[in-house]
Amino acid sequence: QQISWTPLLVLGYLFYLLLGAMVFQLLEKQAETHFRDQFQLEKIKFLQNYTCLDRQALEQFVQVLMEAWEKGVNPEGNSTNPSNWDFSNSFFFAGTVVTTIGYGNLSPSTVAGQIFCVFYALFGVPLNLAFLNQLGKGLNAHLITLERWVQKPGRAQVQLAIFLTAGTLLFLVFPPLVFSYVEGWSYGEGFYFTFITLSTIGFGDYVVGTNPNKHYIPVYRSLTAIWIVFGLAWLALVFNVGADLMEKFLQLKWHKPDLSLAEGATTKLEDEPEQPRIHIPS
Repeated sequence: QQISWTPLLVLGYLFYLLLGAMVFQLLEKQAETHFRDQFQLEKIKFLQNYTCLDRQALEQFVQVLMEAWEKGVNPEGNSTNPSNWDFSNSFFFAGTVVTTIGYGNLSPSTVAGQIFCVFYALFGVPLNLAFLNQLGKGLNAHLITLERWVQKPGRAQVQLAIFLTAGTLLFLVFPPLVFSYVEGWSYGEGFYFTFITLSTIGFGDYVVGTNPNKHYIPVYRSLTAIWIVFGLAWLALVFNVGADLMEKFLQLKWHKPDLSLAEGATTKLEDEPEQPRIHIPS
């Protein structure tokens, strides 16, 4: 007899969102209030030191700074800061568009650039998904079938362990060391940036190559964009395996097997070889 687990999955999903909301509120709201109060105190001190300014003039200047930041212009430094739209940065931006990361710290400001971005993404996002799909199939070919390790321990299980370990080192453990050295972040900040980027969450609070006080090699952001593409394929495959295992767990937990049907299913599995089902989710 089959028991539907879909309502339970929906309830579990909503509960997970509610739990996340409560934890984030608990962790972040007090800090936000503290920073807001500190900022107001700094504005009051600034007005006390420069009595020729009034509050309205200061607020207008703050608005100018915010508009500059929204346009991708870093208020720090001066006009000699490197351009956000040189080839390396533009290549990096194109990568964030087609991968749907969208950090939000940089966007086209001209109408022509905005229109081009729409059509570029319209064709680029499917192209990127197709590319990641083929990359995922190539990874699958070296792992036999990622599903079989659950039911048939042995060589495939070892291969999966090697795949996960090598990918974790290459895409999640070593890159934060590089970003910490180049950007001056802590390892925790580098690891946070790495995962938020490869999962395509892309908040934009940490972005490589944006510090005006640092001199980056020209290909730094281009190499980062290439690392992102291959990291996306690996992490998407890991997420897909995780989702598949979660579905299996729910089905095993809430489905009562029919013994008569189970025998026929076992015979069928022996007669017909199992086909790979792992794919990059679109």
